Amino acid sequence: MRILYIDIDSLRPDHLGCYGYSRETSPNIDQLAERGTRCTNYYCSDAPCLPSRTALFTGRFGIHTGVINHGGLEADIRPQGRERKFSNKGPYRTWMTSMSNAGHYTAMISPFPARHAAWQVLDGFRETYDSGKNGNELAEEVSPTAIKWLKEHASEENWFLHVNFWDPHTPYRTPEEYGNPFEDDPAPDWLTVQMIREHRESFGPHSARELHGWGPGDGKWPRTPDEITNRADFKKWIDGYDAGIHYADHHAGLLLEELDQQGILEDTVVIVSADHGENQGELNVYGDHQTADYITCRVPLIVAGPGIKEAHVDDGLHYNVDLAPTVTKMVGGIPAPKWDGESFLPALTKGTDAGRPYLVVSQGAWACQRAVRFDQWMLIRTYHDGLKDFPDVMLFDIAADPHEVNNLAEARHDVVGRGLRLLDEWIDENLSKASNATDPMWHVIEEGGPFHTLDWLEKYLKLLRGSGRAEAADRLEARHKKFA
Repeated sequence: MRILYIDIDSLRPDHLGCYGYSRETSPNIDQLAERGTRCTNYYCSDAPCLPSRTALFTGRFGIHTGVINHGGLEADIRPQGRERKFSNKGPYRTWMTSMSNAGHYTAMISPFPARHAAWQVLDGFRETYDSGKNGNELAEEVSPTAIKWLKEHASEENWFLHVNFWDPHTPYRTPEEYGNPFEDDPAPDWLTVQMIREHRESFGPHSARELHGWGPGDGKWPRTPDEITNRADFKKWIDGYDAGIHYADHHAGLLLEELDQQGILEDTVVIVSADHGENQGELNVYGDHQTADYITCRVPLIVAGPGIKEAHVDDGLHYNVDLAPTVTKMVGGIPAPKWDGESFLPALTKGTDAGRPYLVVSQGAWACQRAVRFDQWMLIRTYHDGLKDFPDVMLFDIAADPHEVNNLAEARHDVVGRGLRLLDEWIDENLSKASNATDPMWHVIEEGGPFHTLDWLEKYLKLLRGSGRAEAADRLEARHKKFA
């Protein structure tokens, strides 16, 4: 079986046509979804980039690997202990090692391992190619290498090729000559003028006034405004993100076209997914992935090809760690006994429900959070706010409020209690299975907080007071006394 995995960084599903988006961002991905299965509740277990792809390729939660941050102790994978074998072919073997054991030739085209020193994701790959720009490459710099690889290997059986596009990731840098496919399309209407005003009085990295990190932009990126001051700025910002999706989709289409020209498109399983989503104003985070919420952690998953149910929508709850055992079983391989993932292959091949009763997702690089996804709810528990304006507990009815505007934590204590109980049960169960029974989330807090906000408190308080937000600065300073 041939497998092409198209991994588009920072791609949120609700900005794809096949997931109901009003803009035509993804014609090639949409066509793929029509002849395959589209999963609506597929989540990265650990966000953002380094934790997510570590979980994907190891098949294990961050609470077990330790990788939940982008720096510090919990950015490196934990030792396996006495169960560590001469080579990593035992109970902790990676997804690609299991694919290789099943007879598949595995290859990766991506700068990701070098960008994050994520050498664990390379384990089991027979061939790797670093596209060389540390995540700043354009799709036009990735697709020629992938097309060349497909030309050379099209006639062979049993290969797995992972191709990584980065264009929806900030800064939005789609070439100007590509134009703006959405010039005449209005921006999503959920973000109101009143919300923008409230966001501007609030705070946080990548918030409405600190749009490019810890302050306004410098005009370097023509597709984005320097701040979000009104709906026109929001439209320009969203146009930049959607243009990146459209551009990546175009180059994904070139790969599918090459498969078709080689006469193997119908015989190849094609997977489209992402490492995480991208908040676009939700929780006052614009163009980044800083939370353990519905927007950052929910990612697309589209699978099409031989044996996959056509034109099917799977609403079951799945983690990205579940993909390793699913695809391994698809090719006749044996999942590793220490994986946290559970196969949902029947959902792809027969259309039967194989979802989990609930999910717990985490964030440790921009905030310290865990969230529980159950029924129509998303309950978010914040342990360290990452200098954002977050209460300790948030609850959203994502069926009625997918953009997380109305925090119902005070109004629905019954649901909050149920969610916190599920969270405690999940933590207890998974720590009992850990070879090192300590929670990596607390190590991150002990180190001073998430990597991307370390040592920023005093500088950011000064910035807030200098921009007329003294009250916001006082609230943030008072909250962080508990970490002193």
